[in-house]
Amino acid sequence: MRIGVVIHATDRSMSPAELAPEAEARGFYSLYVPEHTHIPTSRRTAPPTGEEVLADEYLRSLDPCVALGAAAALTSRIRLGTGVALVAQHDPITFAKQVATLDLLSGGRFVLGIGYGWNAEEMQNHGIDVKRRRAIVREKMLAMQELWSNEVASFRGEFVRFEPSWQWPKPLQQPRPRVLIGGGAGPRLFAHIAEYADGWMPIGGSGVGQALPELRRAFEERGRDPAALHVVPMGVLPDRAKLDHYASIGITETVLRLPPQPRDAVMPVLDEYAQYV
Repeated sequence: MRIGVVIHATDRSMSPAELAPEAEARGFYSLYVPEHTHIPTSRRTAPPTGEEVLADEYLRSLDPCVALGAAAALTSRIRLGTGVALVAQHDPITFAKQVATLDLLSGGRFVLGIGYGWNAEEMQNHGIDVKRRRAIVREKMLAMQELWSNEVASFRGEFVRFEPSWQWPKPLQQPRPRVLIGGGAGPRLFAHIAEYADGWMPIGGSGVGQALPELRRAFEERGRDPAALHVVPMGVLPDRAKLDHYASIGITETVLRLPPQPRDAVMPVLDEYAQYV
């Protein structure tokens, strides 16, 4: 089982461009950053953490593709991913090009962790029908995969339509960069993972062991090899017993949570986590 880290990167935190070389030097497998385009001040949607006030880092999130591009330029081995990208909020043609460019320039190290979104007003500002966000994400992902893997691509769906078109660059990873979907366990999520993704990114990792047989069955029903499945608990606060348990049940990668703070607060935690690599 490989060990990565995630930081909610902001204009006040340690920069991913600074953090990635430090993580790579300590042998970490991956570095992830999340995405929020903006946070409406109305705050009609309750924080996902259960806290009364939304943490400051949500208001100050860096653009993940730009941040990871800077990190890619200063590293050579560490995988760089979104944890998670909000696909519904993107134009799929331009986002496909961003992802492919990042995968190309990083030497095939990009991981596209995606989510359906939790902040209703953020999505509504992008013109999204919140109740249909899963269908929107699915269709945009299918459309992007057409652009990534075909010399001439076209798509005609309910939410995405484009005529036969050329788009380069193609990602180095074919037919797509590794795609992980975040969300709570259930048949609908697992059906989507089996259809158009490569693995599951459960937040925190609680209950993963009980859910894995169902996810593996969903893979098999799609004619896919469950041995190729990636299961990547995200934002874990580690201890040895927890990580040993994850390894014993077939977790492929565990991503440990770093504080969204400046360098002097992040580096001691990174050094502490290095014992688990």
